[in-house]
Amino acid sequence: MDIDAIHKALANPTRRQILAWLKEPEVYFAAQQHPLSMGVCAGLIDQRAELSQSTVSAHLAILLKAGLITRHRVGQWIYFKRDEATIAAFIAQMTL
Repeated sequence: MDIDAIHKALANPTRRQILAWLKEPEVYFAAQQHPLSMGVCAGLIDQRAELSQSTVSAHLAILLKAGLITRHRVGQWIYFKRDEATIAAFIAQMTL
């Protein structure tokens, strides 16, 4: 776990918001056609964030590098979800 990368990722309010949305995908992305257990489609994250695809992609890349989210590709679509194990380990590390 790269603590510095996680701190960098969490320093941005948009990335914190994306993580919050991904914590409760059924609330924020209920319209998704595929099961939310696969993760949330990048396009829906773009729409909710009301930012360009390239800006959201950059935020997702930083969250991925920090290990806070995972991605799953299905054809041309990429689905993202939180990596709860990494998040829990980070929280545990911070409470030491």
